[in-house]
Amino acid sequence: MVFMKKSFALGAIVALFATVGVAQAAKDDDVVMEPLRTHSIYMPYIDNDLQNRWFDFGGDTIVNTNRHIRLTQDVPSQSGWLWSRLPLMAANFQVDFQFEVDGKGDGIVGDGFAVWFTKERAEIGPVFGNRDRFEGLGIFFDTYANGRHSHSFPYVMAMMGDGRTSYDNDNDGLANRLGGCEADFRRKLVPTRARITYNSGSKQLHMELQTSSWDEWVTCFTLHDIVLPSTYYLGFTSHTGEVHDNHDIISVTTNIIPKSENYVVHITHCQYT
Repeated sequence: MVFMKKSFALGAIVALFATVGVAQAAKDDDVVMEPLRTHSIYMPYIDNDLQNRWFDFGGDTIVNTNRHIRLTQDVPSQSGWLWSRLPLMAANFQVDFQFEVDGKGDGIVGDGFAVWFTKERAEIGPVFGNRDRFEGLGIFFDTYANGRHSHSFPYVMAMMGDGRTSYDNDNDGLANRLGGCEADFRRKLVPTRARITYNSGSKQLHMELQTSSWDEWVTCFTLHDIVLPSTYYLGFTSHTGEVHDNHDIISVTTNIIPKSENYVVHITHCQYT
C-alpha cells in the first residue's frame, strides 16, 4: 500500500526490540538502553487511521507501508521530509536508522539526504531539503560534488549551525565541516545503516556506518564539544535537482542511554517481531 501526500501524520506499528550493550570505558559491565518510542518508526509506518502520533512527513515524501518512507523519487526537483513531532529530550541517546539510496543512474546522481537534530522542524529549504541557517546539528549524506575536493563522493559530513551561518553549498559544506568520511552507501546489496551516539556529559557525538556487511560497523567521525540546543527535533530530509535518486528511510530506532560517563557503544543482539 502506497500513500502520496504533501502533508500527513505518520505512524509506527511494528515494534523493534534491541538488546544493546553499553560498555563503559573503565568497566566491563553492560547497561541496557531504554527504547524511546516517540522517536522510533518502523513498517508499516501508519496506523488504521493513516496517521502516526509521533512523526509527520511532507513535501514529496511517499509512504510505502511494505517497504520504506521515500523522501524523494528518482526524478528532478523534489524535496521531502520526515520529522519527529516531539523534541528529543534525552541527555544521552543513540539513533540507529536504516536507509537506502539508489536509482537508475550510473553516473552523476544526487543530491543526497540529511539527518537533523535542530531547534527548527519541517521547514523546506535548500540544504538537502531543509531550511538554511539552522540551529543545531546537521549530518549530510552527500552524493553529488558541487566543487572539487581531495576526497571522493558519496561523502558524509557534519555541521553545527548557530541559526545565522549559511551552509556552504558551493563547496559542499567545507567551510563549516566538523568531521566527515568517504562512504560507499549508494546501491548496496546489503542493508545500509547509520548509528549516531551522543553523550551530553562528555559533549561527544560518535557516528558509525554499516555499508559492507551486516553488523560490520565503521567509525565515520567523532565530534567533541558538541552542545545541542535546549530543545531540538529529530528529522530526515532530502532533495533532488537536475540530478536525482531515490532516498529512502527504512526504520529509525532511538534509545536513551542511562549513563553520563564516557562509554563505548556496541549492539550485541537484535530481534525483530
